Amino acid sequence: MRIGFDAKRAYQNYTGLGNYSRDLLQHLIQNYPENEFKLFAPKEFKNPRLNFLNNNENTETIFPDTPIDKTFKGFWRSVNMEKSIIKNKIELYHGLSNEIPRIKEHHIPYVVTIHDLIFKRFPRYYRSVDRKIYNLKFKYAVKNADITIAISEQTKRDLIDFYKADPNRIKVVYQSCHENFRKEYSNELLHHIKKKFSLPDQFILNVGTIESRKNLHAVLNAVSIMKNDVPLVVVGRKTKYMNFINIQLKKMKFDLNKIMFLHDVSIEELPSIYQLSSVFVYPSLFEGFGIPIIEALSCGIPVISSIDGCFKEAGGPESIYIDPNNYEELADKIDVCLENESLRQKMKKSGYEYVKKFDPKIISKDIMNVYQSF
Repeated sequence: MRIGFDAKRAYQNYTGLGNYSRDLLQHLIQNYPENEFKLFAPKEFKNPRLNFLNNNENTETIFPDTPIDKTFKGFWRSVNMEKSIIKNKIELYHGLSNEIPRIKEHHIPYVVTIHDLIFKRFPRYYRSVDRKIYNLKFKYAVKNADITIAISEQTKRDLIDFYKADPNRIKVVYQSCHENFRKEYSNELLHHIKKKFSLPDQFILNVGTIESRKNLHAVLNAVSIMKNDVPLVVVGRKTKYMNFINIQLKKMKFDLNKIMFLHDVSIEELPSIYQLSSVFVYPSLFEGFGIPIIEALSCGIPVISSIDGCFKEAGGPESIYIDPNNYEELADKIDVCLENESLRQKMKKSGYEYVKKFDPKIISKDIMNVYQSF
């Protein structure tokens, strides 16, 4: 089968949608080499995370090839790409990041992955113009794709609630995390990472973009009232929300020796930081899935996360779930997890087994089953 993919995010994004696109493409190419994989991207970026494309005869990246399409790359991707799809004799097209191009001649099946509808649930986090654009793209994709892949049951419910999507045309296929999180690292490497980032012997870890929805404010409040004197390490890209966090730290008179913000952490270094941590805390208000949770479980680290939404799908039955707005409950659960070694070991073992359901081979097989259903 000759399969086309929207590869803009694979080339241009280093987190989130980019990781999903690259990880899925890599494992489809590795596990199903009998197929041809055509990646459609508006322009080429030197992205080292796409090195797996090298020396694969069954892969090709297709860029705009007319003066108009080269000049108006967004127009090519959203409106004019169908000409390139037909020209390259694509038999099935998969939009990996919430959208598909406009369809005028529907000769092939179209699949789209929808990651979340956060812009619908929390519109205050988005500019009005962005919400309108997202809504147009998502609504068109869900209506016109032959199959919509939702990355969680939560996303499937949102598609039905907000867009009245046909449940029979939605398939839930989870996503995996980067292969680095499934590796075991030597004590020498862990010691090197600990020294490089000046990490303490014991620490609470929080990973994710520092923005309002991720609810770092709750973690700070919980740490400030915990019984155990254990510092917090935060890994994530800063946004304007960081100004609010800085103000809160001053208001709370938070001991700045008990918090570390790590910068420029690579995908090679992050798994070691997970493995060095004592507990992973993720009281996000809402996610489409929650990749940091399965990263932590893959690294054998106990997880505390939010009770509602998709978090139990990612975290499994033995992770701890709390009301993300209840600082006292969060503080208590962190203390319990730090103090109860038998509980920690049970959580580690159970989580490590549970996260196997997100193995890339299983995910790529589920995706290929969708392709072969047409």
